[in-house]
Amino acid sequence: MAPVASSWTKQQPKLVIGTQILDEVKALPWWHEWAATPLTVVMPTYNEIGSLARTCQRVLGLPLPGLHLKVVDDNSPDGTGRLADALAARVGSEADGDAPRMSVLHRPGKDGLGHAYADGMAQAVAEGARYVLEMDADGSHPAEAIAQLLAVALSTGCGLVVGSRYVSGGSLGEQWPAHRRLLSAWANWYAGRVLGVPLRDIMSGFTLWRTDVLEELSLDRLASTGYSFQMETKYLALRAGHAAIEVPIRFAQRQAGVSKMNLAVQLESAILPWRLRYRIHRNRERRA
Repeated sequence: MAPVASSWTKQQPKLVIGTQILDEVKALPWWHEWAATPLTVVMPTYNEIGSLARTCQRVLGLPLPGLHLKVVDDNSPDGTGRLADALAARVGSEADGDAPRMSVLHRPGKDGLGHAYADGMAQAVAEGARYVLEMDADGSHPAEAIAQLLAVALSTGCGLVVGSRYVSGGSLGEQWPAHRRLLSAWANWYAGRVLGVPLRDIMSGFTLWRTDVLEELSLDRLASTGYSFQMETKYLALRAGHAAIEVPIRFAQRQAGVSKMNLAVQLESAILPWRLRYRIHRNRERRA
């Protein structure tokens, strides 16, 4: 099946791309030039020492010489930040070129996933990345899909490519408990209905962004602090007229550690869609 393209208006998809796009694009003579595209993977961490090394190895082992991995650690008590420093140093000593392939942004404490992403993305943009990818450190996101997301973005020019669990071909890992499946599906349905957004996985945390879109969003002024960062950024990007394409992925169960999802995060995700709608309504009234 084909990935799904979305824009703010509920029209026919602008773009439809076959699932074999990666194999087809890699066969083209300019694929090696595309593979060198400056891409920064932003990976927030808090107590992810059990999975970080494996996830970093999978990401940095991809045939993408333009890829840079940026770990954003919130002063993890379990030593994840120190491990990230050690991994970055080892990667740097093994690198052939001058540009480092991995770096670590240390923040003073746990301040919400949304703020961690915003800080890491802003730094990636300032450092010259052309694309920025959000990715979890717990092994749930498929590193092998990164090249496909990049190929879709480069071949279409869309503003964001969403790794989606809820388009045809997407799935959740078999180990996902029933209550988590229901919560995830309900959160996407609820946010989509309240905001009128045609994306099927607006809560996906595996999204590739063109950096000029991120600059438009003014990341330092977003309302969300937790997981709802995913919802707010996609909503604002689509509302600004940027096209989005959803590519099916398999979202696995985390490899180690515990989920950071709690009641406060769930409440923020429930309230934020209404805050966003109110903000848009208020802005319209001011312009009237």
